[in-house]
Amino acid sequence: MNQPPAGASGPRRAGVGNRPVLTGADLTASTAVRYALVPAPRLSLDAVAHRSGLHPDLIRRFVALGLIDAERDAAGHLVFEPTAPAVLARIQRLRTGLCLNYASIGLVLDLLDRISLLEAALRGRGTRSETPPWT
Repeated sequence: MNQPPAGASGPRRAGVGNRPVLTGADLTASTAVRYALVPAPRLSLDAVAHRSGLHPDLIRRFVALGLIDAERDAAGHLVFEPTAPAVLARIQRLRTGLCLNYASIGLVLDLLDRISLLEAALRGRGTRSETPPWT
């Protein structure tokens, strides 16, 4: 009845909503699919504006410029990750501390994220750089 397609192999089967169903052997595999049991909390635009001290229109502009990630809920309202106020504080520090415009702040944030990934990779390999980290 519910057989895998021809040529399909492996322990994964189509489950509810095309989600893979994992068997006991799959749970120990490093490629196991994991689903959150509880949805991650999201912050509304008003909550982020209140916590960051910024006007909601400015936050909407940051979303339009791609400086901060946001999603839309079922009603079409912006919702943010819980870390959004910290990201907005970082943007404001770059703006006031370095007198950068918002377009260049996007570039600086991208470069800082890449530096963090490279430093984490170095720490993971056990090699240490003689220079102090940038962040």
